[in-house]
Amino acid sequence: MQLGLDFAMVEELVAGVDEVGRGPLCGAVVTAAVILDPARPILGLNDSKKLSEARREKLFDEIKEKALAWCIARAEVEEIDRLNILHATMLAMQRAVEGLSVTPKLALIDGNRCPKLSVPSAPVIGGDAQVPAIAAASILAKVSRDREMRELDLLYPGYGIALHKGYPTPVHLEALIRLGPTPIHRRSFAPVRRLLEAIAGY
Repeated sequence: MQLGLDFAMVEELVAGVDEVGRGPLCGAVVTAAVILDPARPILGLNDSKKLSEARREKLFDEIKEKALAWCIARAEVEEIDRLNILHATMLAMQRAVEGLSVTPKLALIDGNRCPKLSVPSAPVIGGDAQVPAIAAASILAKVSRDREMRELDLLYPGYGIALHKGYPTPVHLEALIRLGPTPIHRRSFAPVRRLLEAIAGY
């Protein structure tokens, strides 16, 4: 039996926090924090990666409507390059929790470490498959970032960003070599850095 994603586990004023976009070569890392309302269950919550795009889109609106509080935050490409992806992710998570309109008693963070917060926090490995509030946060973060990547695909055509969302797929890597990096590419990530070094060497 799958543990969790049961509203008996939704405790009062506990925020779930998750991120999307640590691995891509371009775009921001997006995080979300959600405090669910025990009195307003949301059916079908699950780790965003296990849901269809249509289901995520539907749940995105339902979470925003029914949650006690939610906040979507981010760290930009410049911050990722300056701080490194781990620290930028922690910063974005901090922004999401601090941006909640209701102060949580506890923040449960998907993963094995927590950002510095003004409220108590605890990491939960695989939390998006166990804790409903983290699953809700994963959906808000993923839908937000996916929408953004579709918009960036229009600004920077030819890279296939709408399809791969910036991850280092063969299509993306080939386009990167053929077209060169854009302003939204993370210069600190090895494939982009190597290409820039090669260009600078000519």
